[in-house]
Amino acid sequence: MSIQRFASCIEACLDCAQACEHCAEACLGEDDVKKMADCIRTDRDCATLCWSTAALMSRDSQFSAKACELLAEVCEACAKECGQHEMDHCQQCATACTKCAAECREMAGVKA
Repeated sequence: MSIQRFASCIEACLDCAQACEHCAEACLGEDDVKKMADCIRTDRDCATLCWSTAALMSRDSQFSAKACELLAEVCEACAKECGQHEMDHCQQCATACTKCAAECREMAGVKA
C-alpha cells in the first residue's frame, strides 16, 4: 500500500515534533524554568510520539492508526499546556499540536 495516503499526517507529525522540540528547549531558557516544567515534559512526550508515529506511517505499519489515536490525545494535552503560556514558542507549539491532532484523528478515522 502506498504511504501517500499518510503524507499530510506525516508532515503534520514532523512539524509538530520540531515545534515541540524547539518549545522545550526555549522553555529551558526562560527565567522561571520551574514554572515551565509541565510544558517541557509535555513537549518532550509529544515530540517523541510524533517522531515515532511518523516513522510508523512511513513504513505503513499496522499500528499507525492506533498510534495516531494516542498522538491526537497527547497533542491536545500539549496544545492545552502550551496555550497557557504567552511566549511565542509556546503559542507556535500549541498551533502545531492542534493541527497534528486534527490530522491524526482524520487519518485514524476518529471523531474529535
